[in-house]
Amino acid sequence: MGKFEITTRKNGEFQFNLKAGNGQVILTSEGYSSKSGCTNGIESVKKNSQDDSKYDKKTSTNGKPYFNLKATNGQIIGNSEMYESVASRDNGIESVKKNAPDAEISDLT
Repeated sequence: MGKFEITTRKNGEFQFNLKAGNGQVILTSEGYSSKSGCTNGIESVKKNSQDDSKYDKKTSTNGKPYFNLKATNGQIIGNSEMYESVASRDNGIESVKKNAPDAEISDLT
């Protein structure tokens, strides 16, 4: 089962990582100024993760595939790591879809 981990960045902002059952980070949030904003971001991931149209498949300047997950308003709520292949990126999306809806929240702040 997946898990959202809330942490504090060096600049004091809150962020979350969605981890798959194997502990690998599959989605990382932006920085939030408040913990409540961060938890709202988690709820948005849970809600939007099942909608294929919310995934923005990209390629970085160095040619590595990655994706962003967007909220209903179009704002990015999480981004993936860089993958070695398009197939790996697509597997990452499937992992988010599988793990996010029922993931527990762990507050490490």
